[in-house]
Formats: sequence, C-alpha cells, structure tokens
Amino acid sequence: MIAERGLNWRIDSAGTGAWHIGNPPDNRMVAAAAARGIDLSPLRARQAEPDDFLRFDHVFAMDENNLTDLHDIRPIEATASLSLFLSDASVPDPYYGGEDGFEHVLDLISARLEILFDQLAQG
Repeated sequence: MIAERGLNWRIDSAGTGAWHIGNPPDNRMVAAAAARGIDLSPLRARQAEPDDFLRFDHVFAMDENNLTDLHDIRPIEATASLSLFLSDASVPDPYYGGEDGFEHVLDLISARLEILFDQLAQG
C-alpha cells in the first residue's frame, strides 16, 4: 500500500510481550495475507521498546491492553504519538478463533490504513 502511494515510510510491528520473540507470524495469518498478495514469511516477532518512540512518528496499539503496556514503556522524551490503531475500537485478536478471524483482521487493518495514509499524507 505504501509503494502504491509512492510513500517513503517505514512501518514495523512489535508485540508488547516477550513470549513470541523471534517466531514467524501465525500460519493462518501468513496464508490469509498470501491470498491478498502479501508475503509475511520473512517477518519475525519482536518486542516493542522505548526507542520505538524515538525512531517512529506514530505508535499504534491494537487494543486497550497494548495501549496501557505501551504507555508504560514510553520514555519521557518520546517524540512519537501513541494511540489506538482503530480510533474507536480494538482490533480483535484472531489467534483463538478460526481462519475467518484472520481475514476479518486484515479487512480492518486495510480499511484503516487507507484512511490513515490519507490523513498522514495531508499533514
């Protein structure tokens, strides 16, 4: 989506816990993304860290628990904004559901990114 818009942005993903560090994405998410032409296979999990608030302009949390965890590690000198990814709701965790949950999460993320890219590109 970034390349399609001609943007030179760096986007990363990180968890708030350490339990998946170094692991690849869930196979169901890899398959759901691949069906949309997105290759997640090179990705490996990492944990969010205080420096993320200095390296990035925006840090987004997928749910309220993640938002709280991110507030806890956010350094005083942080330059990045911090907010929920969906402004009025949490992104559901599809891990314990069926494959359709991964499709739903991809739909939510794609729709929000379209809006977010427009907003951020305008200033």
